[in-house]
Amino acid sequence: MKANSDIRKFAKIHGVFLWQIAEKLNISEPTMTRKLRRELCVSEKKQMFDTIIILAKEKSNESENTTSKQAIKRNSEAVH
Repeated sequence: MKANSDIRKFAKIHGVFLWQIAEKLNISEPTMTRKLRRELCVSEKKQMFDTIIILAKEKSNESENTTSKQAIKRNSEAVH
């Protein structure tokens, strides 16, 4: 079993890519990949899980805003 498979699976379930986590943590993608090669300590894992949750919420908010904008556009086109 791969090290940190729980983090990898959690990110995948939430539609978050490892490069996005790295970017949010201000580390390079290769550094992120190297960190995940060996099991992380509890505090580092918590930081990764928290970051994934933040990114997933941001992604959710973006999609809600896009949906709202599309609905407004459709409504304004229907009125005209």
